[in-house]
Amino acid sequence: MRKASRLFEIIQILRLAKKPMTAADMAETLEVTVRSIYRDISALQAMRVPIEGGRGIGYIMRPGFDLPPLMFSIEEMEAIVLSLALLERTADEELKQAARRVNRKISGAVPAPLRQAMDSKALYAWGTIAQPPAGFDLAIVRRAIRDERKLLLGYRDEFGRASERMIRPIALIYYSQTANIVAWCELREAIRNFRSDRVERCAATEDFFKGDGDRLREIWTSGWTETTVPA
Repeated sequence: MRKASRLFEIIQILRLAKKPMTAADMAETLEVTVRSIYRDISALQAMRVPIEGGRGIGYIMRPGFDLPPLMFSIEEMEAIVLSLALLERTADEELKQAARRVNRKISGAVPAPLRQAMDSKALYAWGTIAQPPAGFDLAIVRRAIRDERKLLLGYRDEFGRASERMIRPIALIYYSQTANIVAWCELREAIRNFRSDRVERCAATEDFFKGDGDRLREIWTSGWTETTVPA
């Protein structure tokens, strides 16, 4: 987590806390070292964020410190709640953690009536929870899509045949049981879908396809009316 994001998270944790929060508690929540929390607290205090307390006794936020409010309707809040719940059912562990951080940020920023809509536990996402792929982390794929970086896959098709594929990932499709990587396959010289539960190895390379992602997505979406066969 970048420092700027971590500082924001610490503010949110302290604003929502009902009692003093120790550095150890915050470090566990944010998955960083206790020393990092001490440095962050000092940085926030230097920026005149009204945090009081110290090592061994915990930290509190003085009342009156507010971030700009987020203005949502009740229906928009319900949409957010359900969207975050659906993310919990994916196999993408990094996105799950991000969804929990989003929940905390919004809960700390919205007025009390909207916060009640988030905390009411009246909306649920039900069904199968996808299992994380055994051979890699989906976060690698999402970063490669953003960076337009090629990936090298060790892949086994539906018949158990193994192959090595150099791909240009352009999209991720999340299903209830697995996720599909949509990519230009250099072996097949075509758009292919790769089921994440059949990927045995996945590594980012030093090769990029900068500026070509949008063109490849246009090729992909232009064929949506056709039957797409997984590679």
